[in-house]
Amino acid sequence: MRILHIVATPRGSESHSLRVSDAFLKGLAAQEGDVELDVIDLYRHELPPVAGDNIEAKYSLMVGRPIDRNHQESWRQVESLIEQFLAADMYLITAPMWNFGVPYALKYYIDCIVQPGYLFRYDETGQVVPLVNGRRMVCVTARGADYSAGSFLAPYDFQEPYLRAIFGFVGVTDIRFIHAQPMDITPHQREAALSEAIGRARDLGEGFRTGPAAVPA
Repeated sequence: MRILHIVATPRGSESHSLRVSDAFLKGLAAQEGDVELDVIDLYRHELPPVAGDNIEAKYSLMVGRPIDRNHQESWRQVESLIEQFLAADMYLITAPMWNFGVPYALKYYIDCIVQPGYLFRYDETGQVVPLVNGRRMVCVTARGADYSAGSFLAPYDFQEPYLRAIFGFVGVTDIRFIHAQPMDITPHQREAALSEAIGRARDLGEGFRTGPAAVPA
């Protein structure tokens, strides 16, 4: 099983969300012997521009025209990211909540890879046909406050709904979330939230199985 770990936190070893993701990976490694981990650190990886030559290439593809030879080399950088994404059997996203949503680096990465003809297409009636099927995803987040369902801050959570929507759009519908929250209220609450999230992540990894069955809720 090949896992693509998409790291969208700039804090490195100081990251709370990475500690939770590490617990998931350790739990998974204890159960699955054949795990190949591919990591893309979005704050240390130079992403291709979604402008200039590449925006021209994108719109050429959208209307069924071949990419101009002057744009091919630049577009190839986008295709390399897409190929890495499609080569994975499962995705792990590590992302803190920033301003109620995802960090800009993750949004930029998503804008790079979610391209028509690669991750989705439209049929002759205009309906969307997802092209990323049979994969699963685990999203680990860290949030300053408590945005859980029923809380007064729940309506401000644009992170989980966005990730479910954009990856569901391309066919990844089995998505599980582990939220470490609240992290910025008091030190005691932070440690309790982190400990609880690490435990959930470890249990999720240990209960994970390859194949068609969904990972535990």
